[in-house]
Amino acid sequence: MKKEKEQSKLKEIMNKQINVNVNFTIIAIILIAIFCICITPVTLQNDTFYTIKIGEFIKNNGIDMMDHFSWHENLSYTYPHWLYDLCTYLVYSIAGFKGIYIVTCILSVMLGISIFYVVSKLTKNKSIAFIVTIFALYVLKGYIAARAQLVTFILFIWELYFIEKFIENRKIRYGIGLIIIALLIANLHVATWPFFFVLFLPYIAEYILAVISDFIIYKKFKVFILKHKIKAANKKKIESEKIEKLKSELKDLESKVSKIKIKREADKENSYKLVIKRNKNVKFLIIIMIICALTGLLTPLGDTPYTYLYKTMQGNTTDNISEHLPMTLINNTNAMCVLVILLAILIFTKTKIKLSDLFMITGLCYLMLSTRRQLSMFVLIGTVMFTRLIVDLIKRYTKKGLLEQIEVTFQNIAVVIALSFLIGIWSYSLVKPKLDDKFIDTNSYPVAACDYILENIDLENARFYNEYNYGSYMLFRGIPVFIDSRADLYAPEFSGNKDEDIFSDFINTSSISKFYEETFEKYDITHVILGRNSKTNMIITKTNDENYKELYSDDNFIIYERLNNE
Repeated sequence: MKKEKEQSKLKEIMNKQINVNVNFTIIAIILIAIFCICITPVTLQNDTFYTIKIGEFIKNNGIDMMDHFSWHENLSYTYPHWLYDLCTYLVYSIAGFKGIYIVTCILSVMLGISIFYVVSKLTKNKSIAFIVTIFALYVLKGYIAARAQLVTFILFIWELYFIEKFIENRKIRYGIGLIIIALLIANLHVATWPFFFVLFLPYIAEYILAVISDFIIYKKFKVFILKHKIKAANKKKIESEKIEKLKSELKDLESKVSKIKIKREADKENSYKLVIKRNKNVKFLIIIMIICALTGLLTPLGDTPYTYLYKTMQGNTTDNISEHLPMTLINNTNAMCVLVILLAILIFTKTKIKLSDLFMITGLCYLMLSTRRQLSMFVLIGTVMFTRLIVDLIKRYTKKGLLEQIEVTFQNIAVVIALSFLIGIWSYSLVKPKLDDKFIDTNSYPVAACDYILENIDLENARFYNEYNYGSYMLFRGIPVFIDSRADLYAPEFSGNKDEDIFSDFINTSSISKFYEETFEKYDITHVILGRNSKTNMIITKTNDENYKELYSDDNFIIYERLNNE
């Protein structure tokens, strides 16, 4: 009877604990959702404008791999995120810019919840996963926008989850999930498709190193040679003494190997820093990766998934766009703080790290320092490795059961209220400056200037020179452009026009390393729209260049007619 009572009490306690856990999970999700909505910008980025216009073209005309929005003739266009463009246009056609903002908020919330779920499941700790998720989202807030990258962030964090779960139990549903993710990325944002395979590499590298070390340490080659000699001796019917001697050598070697294996297993359990595991499921993961590589064929873009990265690296667009430039740590406090904490944990504590995690962090760090936009992937994927290190650190330097106590503490109603209050205050401080923001920033985009162009200038006979950052808005308004933020379109590696490097001509002209009149003459420019503070406009203004007649001006933009354009 006593045992039955004790068991019933234990069940009651467990049921209460489960209910509390569920309540904390719900509260964590709600707080993450609020935080994600507060960091989502209202004002649209320049890429969103061309995304809408290209989506409209795809819906009405399909994909023809040609550009239809600049006045340059016969430029090839790869449609690198055609599916996202189409979906964005459909949202815009139904609910306008407000609909795009709402969808961006939803995707932001999905990203936050995905990070929390994946980190908590892979590290088996909800409270620390929640804290890490909030700080990760804060660092990622600059990357939250109505762009295809937001969707791929969600897919990448789930890819990591599926990879680790597949290695853990080799369930086919995780392999299918990986194939579906590869197919989606190939159609939603082909520029990031190669990165899908990068996330496989740390696990494969760990497996290969484990196999090589086992082969060497366990002297498998020597064992194989001795077995082969014994087999050959038996076939040739060599004297029994020689065979027995070979068998004795093999027995001694196998005995040594057995002792080495026992010692090595003990060393693995008590390793100082690195944890190396040879997981046979990685062999099947490689097969899944090969299958995923074939999903690049399941797009309407031809060989673009396989050639896009190579062509991009050939050109100079990545050398002249700020987000592609190398990171300077002194200018990025968030990245520097994360790296300092990681290095401190790895160097000055007894915390252990899996070899695959070390490879992952090192590779992501290299990518981040090579190009600043990869800070997003370092933070996104690194949340799992970072949380693992923190959990292991707490286990090694605190009393047993402290992690469980932390979990229970976070379930306390007073702690939950305090946490909700803090997140609420932080969220409000982030959203307050954006409360009066508009979908289109008239300081950044020539809204009134485009109104003037559409009302007063014959676009069929006009060739506008414009700048990179607002070209997308102009083509959104139906004005053919010289250049816009589809940088690859204007590079000869993609455009199909090997005689003209439009992107380089723009960079050289805007930086005044090339006289603007040379560029305008080369392209038969008839009209020029410039930012009032641009270098080109300052030269035209200061020199009182009589070849440029001012047609329109406001606080931010100015339009000239180029008089000598024949």
